[in-house]
Amino acid sequence: MAESVGTRPEAYLDESQRKVLLGIARRALEGYVGAGKIPPEEGAWGTLAAPGAAFVTLTKNGRLRGCIGYTEAVAPLFKVVQECAVAAATEDPRFPPVSPKEFPSLRVEISVLTPLYPIEPEEVEVGRHGLMVAQGRMRGLLLPQVPVEWGWDRETFLDQTCVKAGLPPSAWRHGATLRAFTAEVFGEDEKTAT
Repeated sequence: MAESVGTRPEAYLDESQRKVLLGIARRALEGYVGAGKIPPEEGAWGTLAAPGAAFVTLTKNGRLRGCIGYTEAVAPLFKVVQECAVAAATEDPRFPPVSPKEFPSLRVEISVLTPLYPIEPEEVEVGRHGLMVAQGRMRGLLLPQVPVEWGWDRETFLDQTCVKAGLPPSAWRHGATLRAFTAEVFGEDEKTAT
């Protein structure tokens, strides 16, 4: 399993809740892409049934294959994970829709987000914070694991979040709004999705 990055308070999700969410994401992905239906889910309890914000990231052979999420707690966490798994597979504009033949090579990763809060550039910690940059109608978001995976320092992380928003890299120095969050990040074992 992936290590937690900038986790919520301890024991926000226990191991069984993580496994349940990963199973929900996998079933939603395979059900919708394979048969056009998101299967009903039962057994969500406690935190999983409470409103939550999350992103679902799909990778194939270690490369990004889709990533979609919600930054606001708009629905029960398990439903957000279902919807985001399907959207990551079918609606990420950077990629063609996932096909059923890709299922065995896909790996699911879930990032459960804390609420967004204002942050100053010098307070940003690589590996702890995810960022949202906004200026006018332009917005960009990068999860906390992204700068770690790319080996970025704080300034590069800030620059790249601006680029993701379609802004100049230095927009964070010139009036763009910064908001941060942390995330509990976990995924399927590499053995599960080979």
